[in-house]
Amino acid sequence: MSVRKSNKELFKMIRRMTLIGTLVVANVLFTMVSHKHLWSQKDVLDKRIASSIVEKTIIAKRGTIYDRNHTVIAQQTQSYTIVAYLDTGVIDANGNPNYVKDIKLTAEKLKSVLGDNVNEKTLIKIMKSAKKAGKSQTELGTGTKRIKKSVMKEIKKLKLPGISFIDAVSRYYPTTPYSSNLVGFAAYDEDTQSIEGKMGLELSLNELLKGKNGSEQYQQTVDGSKLPGTTKVIEQAKNGNDIVLTLDSSLQETVESQLQSTMENEKAKSAWCLVMEIETGKILAWASYPTFDQNEHKEIPSYQDAISTSTYEPGSVMKPFTYAVAIDTNVYPYNKTFTAYQFWYNYDPNTGKITRIPNESETPYPYIADALDEDFGTITFDQGLAFSSNVGICELLANYINYNQYCDYLDKFGFFQKVNTPYVEQSLGVKNVGLPTDYLSTGFGQASSITVLQLCQAYTAIFNDGTMVRPYVIDSIVDSGTSQVIKKYKKKAVGTPISSQTAKEVQELMSHVTDDGASGSRFKIDGVDMLMKTGTAQLYNENIGKYDPTYHTSSVMAAAPANDPKVMVYYGLVSGNITSYSAEPFKKIMRETLQTYGVSTTPSSDAQDTYETWESYSMPSLVNHTIDYAYEKMNGKNIHFEVIGDGSSVTSQYPDAKATINSNDRVFVLTNGTKITMPNMTGWTRKDLTVFWQLTGISIKTSGYGKVTSQNVEEGTTISTDTKIEVTLE
Repeated sequence: MSVRKSNKELFKMIRRMTLIGTLVVANVLFTMVSHKHLWSQKDVLDKRIASSIVEKTIIAKRGTIYDRNHTVIAQQTQSYTIVAYLDTGVIDANGNPNYVKDIKLTAEKLKSVLGDNVNEKTLIKIMKSAKKAGKSQTELGTGTKRIKKSVMKEIKKLKLPGISFIDAVSRYYPTTPYSSNLVGFAAYDEDTQSIEGKMGLELSLNELLKGKNGSEQYQQTVDGSKLPGTTKVIEQAKNGNDIVLTLDSSLQETVESQLQSTMENEKAKSAWCLVMEIETGKILAWASYPTFDQNEHKEIPSYQDAISTSTYEPGSVMKPFTYAVAIDTNVYPYNKTFTAYQFWYNYDPNTGKITRIPNESETPYPYIADALDEDFGTITFDQGLAFSSNVGICELLANYINYNQYCDYLDKFGFFQKVNTPYVEQSLGVKNVGLPTDYLSTGFGQASSITVLQLCQAYTAIFNDGTMVRPYVIDSIVDSGTSQVIKKYKKKAVGTPISSQTAKEVQELMSHVTDDGASGSRFKIDGVDMLMKTGTAQLYNENIGKYDPTYHTSSVMAAAPANDPKVMVYYGLVSGNITSYSAEPFKKIMRETLQTYGVSTTPSSDAQDTYETWESYSMPSLVNHTIDYAYEKMNGKNIHFEVIGDGSSVTSQYPDAKATINSNDRVFVLTNGTKITMPNMTGWTRKDLTVFWQLTGISIKTSGYGKVTSQNVEEGTTISTDTKIEVTLE
């Protein structure tokens, strides 16, 4: 080959390479400006052209908290986080520009929907800063994350360019406040990128509820979307466990409404109520006020739970235990009398003997009087409990009960110790019996401090014929994936502080507290025999260094029926109203408890049949079975069976299969029929109405609290989602 020919070929090669290089450079410059390939004209933002490998955490679903009938108390729900697109090259699915064109107007419009949850100036600042930094998109900070679906829809209606949403999760409490101080709340944690318990059971059960996150890899386009078919799971997420509580939503609703009334009507500083199965220790309702909205919380509330973490001097509800000690140690002065009104005394430190002396005698110790300085005259010790005489307690402690034995019995009853209630934060209280005044005062519920939970556990020994059982609020821990029970909590006896005979004698004494003229007479409920003790106590104010003359603790402990106690209700409040506070909240709670659990002696005249036997059943599986099969399975059970629709087979049921149902529970099945008629809703609770709506989609307007007493649509009338149904509850 000649040199000339070789040079010619080399020149051609150089020219071709120059041309290719020029075209490549041109393509790069064109792509930078137009975001398209020069030759193919394809968008470089297209997921088929530009993508990267992303590793993402798969967030485990937080477990659901249910009541005893599997009514949802707390659950994870879908929510949305607002995203602003700022890159002018971003287009929507139709190829139209989709970026924030007017930052100020966009912030103003978002503010109009989000309200006080956001700051308009902050929204503007975030978007401007992100745009200046060259970001194609940005989240908008506080108040724009994990918003409700309803809020998201309102923002969508604004049709704001460049405003979109990404899926998020949040914690939702359908019936808040629902034992808020016990259940607590959970919220999304930015550090862990998951929902975390912040207080209450949500916190103490957090590790069981939250599960374990997984991870995945996928290809992500430059606009942040996932490229289909590229996902590779590295580690599966393990969803959290479900928690089933012993609480009953219907009863809890009644308690919540009555405590709210108490707070408002009595101008109370606090109020509480605990309802419990006596034999098992199952807590059926737990409420402590002040309370809070679990969905709208901003921070952990500063007040304590009045039942488990707050300590108090309980007042005269302690007196039955002093009587129990006297009876159990065989020193109780049967048929003997004492002079009530005032107790003046001296104390010999050498012998430890307290001696009553004539009234107004010289003594270094303050006298102890009956409430409001009332003079009951000369009465028996049996009458002393019925009249709630402080002086009677002093007589027992000074002249009959041994000091050391009394202190030992306080320990046996579990006072000043943690109650073994699983996963519930608790305080201890203070045993203050060193000085004679404090020793005597402890006997009628002053000087020493305890918790409501301790008191209720101790009372089970009296109501259970001597056997003390642990209160508990968690029924079971359940695998959310398999529905298998991981742990089941059951009745647990924690001691026998007194004999069966002693317990029965104290029960007999307490049965007379509601007698005419006795301390609890105004709490009497017609047709219901109860064991009762009322209590009034002073509150020590640390700021002034003495008992506060303004506020007092008032409470009622009751169990029914008197001849075989099944349920106990402990209701209390702190207010300036010492003796004339309304008894109605307690009565309504007790009536609801008795009607719900079938231990009422006199059914309400305006309610449907009430079964008086105390029975529990396992709910059978009825779905996909004939209605005849359903009737057969529910036959013989003391429950209210509601069939919805005129079909021949069951399509839905409440409660779910294997749930525990009790006497007087209402069970619903929905059939495959096309016609639904109006049932007789007399005696239904709000929970029953909610279940009916969930099964049928037919909404019901309610007014009042309690149970349904009237309805505007006649029984048997054909109804649909268009029917305007109104009911009154009392």
